[in-house]
Amino acid sequence: MKNNEDSEEILTLKAFFDDHTMSVHLIENNPPRAKRGEPGNWELVELSDRILTYEELDVLAEAILETAENDNNSFIEIEEEGAAVVQLRNLRIAIARRPFADKMEISAIRPIVKLSLADYELSPKLMTRLESRAEGILVSGSPGSGKSTFAAALAEFYGSKGNVVKTLEQPRDLQVEEAIVQYSPLDGSMEKAADILLLVRPDFVIYDELRKNSDFQAYSDLRSAGVGMVGVVHAGSAIDALQRLILGGRVELGQVPSTVDTVVHIEDGRVSKVSSLSLKVKLPTGMGGTQRDLARPVVEVRDFERGILEFEMFSFGGEKVVVPVRGTFAPSIKGERKHVGKGVPGETVPVSVSYSKKKVTIYTGRKYSKQRIEIFADDLYLFTTVVGRNGESSIRIKTRQGSILVDAMEEGANITAKITE
Repeated sequence: MKNNEDSEEILTLKAFFDDHTMSVHLIENNPPRAKRGEPGNWELVELSDRILTYEELDVLAEAILETAENDNNSFIEIEEEGAAVVQLRNLRIAIARRPFADKMEISAIRPIVKLSLADYELSPKLMTRLESRAEGILVSGSPGSGKSTFAAALAEFYGSKGNVVKTLEQPRDLQVEEAIVQYSPLDGSMEKAADILLLVRPDFVIYDELRKNSDFQAYSDLRSAGVGMVGVVHAGSAIDALQRLILGGRVELGQVPSTVDTVVHIEDGRVSKVSSLSLKVKLPTGMGGTQRDLARPVVEVRDFERGILEFEMFSFGGEKVVVPVRGTFAPSIKGERKHVGKGVPGETVPVSVSYSKKKVTIYTGRKYSKQRIEIFADDLYLFTTVVGRNGESSIRIKTRQGSILVDAMEEGANITAKITE
């Protein structure tokens, strides 16, 4: 064990915390700073005007590492040249030094909020879904939003219902009851840890958090084996979390609803949005009621509380696309007389618009091939394009036309088209 001098160094770290401190940030050649408040409502404050030196931070770092080695309730998660991550009781500590960082830094994070699911005051409809239907859940949010706190509350909720609940974490810092065993990577691999979890046969696994392809794959494999999954993911919105799921083929489009059926988005420590997913074989919205050859598997993403369809995910032109439904497609014009042959100047053209990482595609149908059409967003002219032989016009997303069209779609504008004079 360490001597009294080193024990005093550990106490010095804890002395930076009070009841409202979320994290402490000690940086060489800087005064000590701390984030005080709660998720969504905090400020970074200077704790003193004393400048920290490399030597004292180095002594503190070594004391932290040795204490973690000798404490049964602490452990070293990562230790590489220039970097270490330590769980010291309830403190998650990141240590950075040269050559990894240009100066010595110790960041210590302490969870100051532990909530039960009842504290979130969820609707009876959502509580019913979480208890009886939702088995593939993503908890999304920006850093510091409180998503891990919500995931921990879900873990204890499922445990209270008589389920066997495990966590899979790197680092292990979820604040959960003693009955829930917390797992970390086995031999550096989350996939190996997931294989062991399958042998344990848990009812639910809380995966904190999904970052790399291997994390999404391990999550998907456990879910495919029938394990109820809750995955925590950094994302600015629920749909961003889903886009991370399908990015680079992490999960096949047709498997998305069976992998994730519910997305709970957290902002400022509260549930701000819940989305539900389902798979349908149909025409994507706005592609026209008679073009049955375009029917395909479509993942519908709906606002859970209101049941409103908000996004569709489907394959188009060999790429996976996520299309906002509201305002994305021009409404069908009932009773419109069918034209034989080419459209006429000034004629409104029913269009559907989708986009991927590389391009925006405007689909009109082959009837309008080789014709020039003007594109409008809420009656505001954007640009003119030519429909190709296949009935569509593709525009690189990095061009001016591509970027303004995507911006208009994401703002919910109604996209329409007319044949030019």
